[in-house]
Amino acid sequence: MDKEGWWLVVGFGGQVLFMARFVLQWMMSERERRSVIPVSFWYLSILGALVLLAYALHRHDPVFVAGQALGVGIYLRNLQLIRGERERSRNVTSS
Repeated sequence: MDKEGWWLVVGFGGQVLFMARFVLQWMMSERERRSVIPVSFWYLSILGALVLLAYALHRHDPVFVAGQALGVGIYLRNLQLIRGERERSRNVTSS
């Protein structure tokens, strides 16, 4: 396989990771019988977006780069908010 073929594998791999977050969210929601977003959704989002960002950089696609870079920031912020909420919950429980 040539260099461009490998980049296609990277691009499709990133897309699979990114899509897997929705499959995970759907499965968890079905199991809970309500809409839920598990923390692993955000980790898959970050991983998929980083792989897609690498692919977009390789392709020199500024629209794709901007979208994925912004997404990574948003996903990281969501994890930060979740950690803060868990810490506050622990502090309330400990008091």
